[in-house]
Amino acid sequence: MSQGIEFNRLMLEMRSMQTEAMARAKPAASAQEVGAPSFSDMLGQAVGKVNETQKASNQLASAFEVGQSGIDLTDVMIASQKASVSFQAMTQVRNKLVQAYQDIMQMPV
Repeated sequence: MSQGIEFNRLMLEMRSMQTEAMARAKPAASAQEVGAPSFSDMLGQAVGKVNETQKASNQLASAFEVGQSGIDLTDVMIASQKASVSFQAMTQVRNKLVQAYQDIMQMPV
C-alpha cells in the first residue's frame, strides 16, 4: 500500500510541475512582458532546480545509508530517479540548444 501512496504523490508532483511549466510557457509565447524573466534567468532556475533535486537525493541516500530512522528505501529510489530524469532532461535541452546554435552559425548571411 505504501508504494501506491508514493506513486500517487509522485504523479501529483509531476502534474503540478507540468501545470507550472505550461503556465510559464504561455507568457513566453507572446511578446516579452515588462518584468518577465529572461531566457537566461529561466535556464539558470532550471539548472538550479536540477541541482537541488540531486542534492536532496544525495542527502536522502546518505541518511538511509547511515540507518537514520524514518527513511524508506522507496523514498530513496524515487528521489534518485527524479534526480536522474531531471538531469537527463536538462542534458537533452542543452544538446538541443547547442545544435540550434551550430545551425544558426552555419547559416549563410
